Amino acid sequence: MSIANNLLKYKNEIEALNVKLVAVSKNHSADAVMEAYNAGQRVFGENLVQEMVDKQVNLPADIKWHLIGHLQSNKVKYIAPFVKLIESVDSLKLLKEINKQAEKHQRIIDCLLQINIADEETKFGLDFDEAIELLRSEEFSAFKNIRIIGLMGIATNNASEKQTKAEFNELKVLFDGLKLSFFRDQDYFKEISMGMSSDYKIAIEEGSTMVRIGSSIFGKRIIKHWKLQQNEN
Repeated sequence: MSIANNLLKYKNEIEALNVKLVAVSKNHSADAVMEAYNAGQRVFGENLVQEMVDKQVNLPADIKWHLIGHLQSNKVKYIAPFVKLIESVDSLKLLKEINKQAEKHQRIIDCLLQINIADEETKFGLDFDEAIELLRSEEFSAFKNIRIIGLMGIATNNASEKQTKAEFNELKVLFDGLKLSFFRDQDYFKEISMGMSSDYKIAIEEGSTMVRIGSSIFGKRIIKHWKLQQNEN
């Protein structure tokens, strides 16, 4: 099937449930993104800053770019002018830099706190206590150019359905608790980004509002090295 046909299959299924579809275009060409764009998709996820920047300048301006991979503080400046949502905020240090760069561009940048729900040491993310400590901190309360609109989590690779379900449930329970404790009067705190090609149905059952689908839409990834063209200064 074509990218457009693959996309529409998922788009029709997922959006009918009032869940947002993030088409993960990492390691795919701008032409592939355009095929999905022409089929009606506007939200795309990228793991690497370099790749996102390269595509953004060559693709339609109304694309909503999500940074879903691990983000280093020194790379924030490259995406701050245009990124729609940073899904992978995993430290107060990173949030401070996002706020700084957003202020430079007179923007408020939406972010998700990435929570480590997987039984894997290699996964990034805050643990539950760290997320609560971050939200309680005086430094966080002083930020004016970021907005935490929800949480993101990645389940354990190749886990059983029971384990995956339990991990997604943990994220939903944390979300509900944080909503009551820190965002009771903020209607923008409403997103739970969890679920990918292999487990999105379980994620939606457990309360996901946003799923990230890549290979099932675009096919096998084309491995490519991406380099920033911008001046590092």
